Amino acid sequence: MKTLKDVISLKFKTSESEGVIFHGEGQQGDYITLELKKARLVLNLNLGINQLGSIYGHTSVMTGSLLDDHHWHSIIIERHGRNINLTLDRHMQHFRTNGEFDYLDLDYEITFGGMPFSGKPSSNSRKNFKGCMESINYNGNNITDLAKRKKLEPSNVGNLSFSCVEPHTVPVFFNATSYLELPGRPSQDVFSVSFLFRTWNPNGLLVFSNFADGLGNVEIDINEGKVSVHINVTQVKKNRIDISS
Repeated sequence: MKTLKDVISLKFKTSESEGVIFHGEGQQGDYITLELKKARLVLNLNLGINQLGSIYGHTSVMTGSLLDDHHWHSIIIERHGRNINLTLDRHMQHFRTNGEFDYLDLDYEITFGGMPFSGKPSSNSRKNFKGCMESINYNGNNITDLAKRKKLEPSNVGNLSFSCVEPHTVPVFFNATSYLELPGRPSQDVFSVSFLFRTWNPNGLLVFSNFADGLGNVEIDINEGKVSVHINVTQVKKNRIDISS
């Protein structure tokens, strides 16, 4: 396909912070990739190579944050030549691509949810999308409907299910006075804890545990919007370790 105008829209939800949502490329150096990176949305676009090479035409735009919250997010990409409108959840960003070409030449396949392995370093370092998509529309074509009715030929549908499975996670809400106390694990020389959290409060205690035999304690808290880890050890000279992030 060689297009002057493109309209791509879809909705997605995921709990993963990385993954390719959409990808297409061509023989003239053209490509378009929409992906999640560190839970932000990144659009990479190149409308072709000139004598200066592909770097000159490469354009990258980043928008949004915390998009791995397993809530539905909507994306609309509207392109007319080098002018792009990128809309994420009704927040529109306008920009103009680098380079000097107006047409997007996609000679190879277009993929949603991942990109084919091409042997290029960029293809094997990117993760496939893991989550749900709906209402995928590409230049007037309802891709999700066509895929479900098996009207996309030729196509390669890998391990898709036409339903959205909810994650098996149980959130816990804490107010100003609530806490969760668990029994300790005696005779264990390793302390390991992991969790996800979200809060509007700049200060608060997340985790606290005393070590056995009066050897000290560990504390994880939020202090002025930063996560801090404090480890107190009673048996060594440098008896306190503080880590802030």
